[in-house]
Amino acid sequence: MLSRLERLKPTSLTMPMVTAASVSPAAQKAIDFLLAEGRNDLKGYVRRYVKWLRKPEGQRATPSEAQRKFTIIRMRFNSILSQLDLFADVLTQRSEHENGVWIAGLDAIAADALALPDRYYQVPPLVCYLDRGFGAAIRRVRTRLPGGKKNPVAIIRIPRERMIGSGVASSLVHEVGHQGSVLLGLINSLRPVLQDQQHLGGEEQAAWAFWERWISEILADFWSVARVGVASTLGLIGVLSLPRPFVFHLSPGDPHPVPWIRVKLSCAIGNALYPHPQWKRLAGLWEAYYPTAGLDTHKKALITLLEGTIPQFVALLVHHRPKTLGGNTLREAISATDRQPGRLAADYQAWRTVPAKMRTARPCRVIAAIGQARADGKMSPEEEGQILASLLPQWALHRPERLMAFNAPRRRRLAREAAI
Repeated sequence: MLSRLERLKPTSLTMPMVTAASVSPAAQKAIDFLLAEGRNDLKGYVRRYVKWLRKPEGQRATPSEAQRKFTIIRMRFNSILSQLDLFADVLTQRSEHENGVWIAGLDAIAADALALPDRYYQVPPLVCYLDRGFGAAIRRVRTRLPGGKKNPVAIIRIPRERMIGSGVASSLVHEVGHQGSVLLGLINSLRPVLQDQQHLGGEEQAAWAFWERWISEILADFWSVARVGVASTLGLIGVLSLPRPFVFHLSPGDPHPVPWIRVKLSCAIGNALYPHPQWKRLAGLWEAYYPTAGLDTHKKALITLLEGTIPQFVALLVHHRPKTLGGNTLREAISATDRQPGRLAADYQAWRTVPAKMRTARPCRVIAAIGQARADGKMSPEEEGQILASLLPQWALHRPERLMAFNAPRRRRLAREAAI
């Protein structure tokens, strides 16, 4: 077992990738430190076990007791391998031609989506990877890994089928929203408020119980709309355009809102943050796709009840002031003035004249402008794919932490020359 442990090398020595496709230095350091710490811990367990076997206490032990101790060590060893495999799955994709650099570009979008104007928290390292399946997901920072250690980086899984279009940003920023909500303690802050609404009684009590149950996913959707505007809702419509029974399906244990309500809620959030007629138009389009006519009486009554409480619920969200925001509301902290539809439309027109300016803008602002152009009918899906395919490598190359790491040797050399 000790011999096998010696073969576990840092990922920085084993993962082939071009520089632009690599994860951030902070993420690389955190991953390597976690694996090195686990390997050293396990070495200590093995050596203490061998030492115990050679002592009189160990020699007097029964075979079953010795086997029990060995089995525990072996389970810890397998936990270390599980951690290695987890990060290996994430990092090996960085060596794929084109995909590797695109994934690094997604890292840049994620970091920008989590970085709020006022520094309410330190942005943790984030890494993305692609996988089969329908939904995106996140393993948040500081959650438990196999073996009990805390995850040092946020790992975001993106479905391959969503590459490449603004829909990928909708899913990506939604998952980032889960991380941001936890860093700000928004779920624990909002739950008592929603419970107070339930205590008021009346026929709306059931609706508020559902809003409380779904609050984690709703906050992630709120974050996505706030950061990338209508691109979020368009992406959500794309994901939730399912056969009719699924769109109106309500599962008691599902943390996600009923898909039909979820899209209507996204439109309502968008209109509260960035008022514009487009949100009403999108909501109407969704209703035309999936009319409520024909639903059974009970389900239709529930949908009507939930829809009727959306305005009050959205008002509660945008005006909520958790302690972690220092007196600011969710709208003031997470939304951005440059994501207003008119501003985004003007940005897109300016960038069409001078494309180089788009490359210097922040990723989420660009994604929001592209989504706005799609909503306005000014951009085709093909053009959207081409633009994003050209921007992702640029974002991968020009990530702030990458430039800092690249320029650090140059800064040290200039400092030495200045001192001579």
